[in-house]
Amino acid sequence: MDDLDIEEGSDEEVEQMTAAEALAMVEKAWLNEKFSPELLPHKQDLVDVMLDQLNGMQENISRAKKGDLKASIHKMEIDRIRYVLASYLRIRLEKIEKFVHHLLEEEAELGEDVPSRMSPEELQHAKNFAANMETLFNDVVLRHMPRNLKKLEGSKVAASPNKDSYVFLQVQEQVDQVMVDTAGDQGDEAIDLEKGSQHIMRYRVVAPLINNDAVTLI
Repeated sequence: MDDLDIEEGSDEEVEQMTAAEALAMVEKAWLNEKFSPELLPHKQDLVDVMLDQLNGMQENISRAKKGDLKASIHKMEIDRIRYVLASYLRIRLEKIEKFVHHLLEEEAELGEDVPSRMSPEELQHAKNFAANMETLFNDVVLRHMPRNLKKLEGSKVAASPNKDSYVFLQVQEQVDQVMVDTAGDQGDEAIDLEKGSQHIMRYRVVAPLINNDAVTLI
């Protein structure tokens, strides 16, 4: 695969990486999103890079001779990458629809310099979905209710992710003095997470470590 440019972190920070490295990052983002109870910051730039790469691979296959074994292998790889991308986006869409009111409330409270968890397209979908749900609820339920019960407050019906659920993780970079819950009345305890080790911990404890790639959910 050819080298490609991908934006990582900000427009000013551009990192050179191979398509294989970009794919590894996509798979990591997919697993983190799959096993995280909350919606993680979007990786739209990474997805766009892989989609462009897939188009290039597809063009190369179209020029290959019929029956070429190498082309067949590349087609299998394309199908695998498409599955990962589709699954990643589908998982995010399901979370957005499940936690739509919670996410929109969180979005409204963001400061100017704080990036959104959602891509612009995801944010627009969340707004449309919330509006459609409110219209449906009004038409089907609220119009049959007494006048004093006809107001729908999204904050009171909003589902929110359970950050106290437990997750499996693998440590990618050494992290020292992580505060974790202990059994009984002993309170919290500081432990060191050694690179390569695997643990089961509360999501709330390791959430910041996922965002900076120190750990990966498995």
